[in-house]
Amino acid sequence: MAGTLYVVATPIGNLQDMTPRAAATFGSVDFIAAEDTRVTLKLLNHLGLKKPMVSYYEHNAAERGTMIIDRILAGESCAVCSDAGMPCISDPGELLVKDAHAAGITVVPVPAASASATALAVSGQATGRWCFEGFLPMNKNQRRERLAELQDERRTMIFYEAPHKLNATLADLAAAFGGQRSISICRELTKLHEEIFKTTLEEAVRRYQENPPKGEFCLVVAGAEPKAAEEKTLTLQDAVQLVFGLIEEGKAPSAACKEAARLTGRTKGELYTAYLAAKEEEEK
Repeated sequence: MAGTLYVVATPIGNLQDMTPRAAATFGSVDFIAAEDTRVTLKLLNHLGLKKPMVSYYEHNAAERGTMIIDRILAGESCAVCSDAGMPCISDPGELLVKDAHAAGITVVPVPAASASATALAVSGQATGRWCFEGFLPMNKNQRRERLAELQDERRTMIFYEAPHKLNATLADLAAAFGGQRSISICRELTKLHEEIFKTTLEEAVRRYQENPPKGEFCLVVAGAEPKAAEEKTLTLQDAVQLVFGLIEEGKAPSAACKEAARLTGRTKGELYTAYLAAKEEEEK
């Protein structure tokens, strides 16, 4: 009978954030697939545990992944973890989970801290709708192309960044989104030198030009404001489609018509009547 793959979250900095369930899972499995066995060994020592480990990271994922799946199919249970936070998010563990599902292996989450969700919660930015962009491409042109794709993104955006690339990334964010776009910078979350502050991209660029960045960063960037550039140029049909889009985002029909009226220059009553007619036509 096949074993189980446990996806186990580890602390994003402070070891006291290790959950009892995660510790118990490490203690119960046959082996651990770790991003860096040296990092995980420190955690196991902190927990007073000894457990066989195999390294599983980007450059050996194909080879080790097959071996890990074979061991689980043979009856062993495995806990996969990253160096910090929830594994398999923007890391090679996602391939292991995909292969486990393909092989019919049971996958069990053991969740805890996630740097992205933690940063969002303390960012002061809108939290109702957000997207995780992880690390931007290292290639300058590819990075700018990605940011160009996000210029009209209205959801709050979350990025990870290393200190040696932070200045270039902030400059590119400011160029893509404008210097007055709001950003919350979360540095070394849960660690001794934790720092969380909200500012503008322009001010963030200036700050780290004057003070070389240190530590790991999570950047929470406000989404774009709705465009008002199409005032009175939209057809009534286009304006009604805008109403439907706002409703899909969670607004009540009346509020959606009021917002669309502000953006298009049409009256709320006109849009509400047209919306009801379009909705009735859809339902036929």
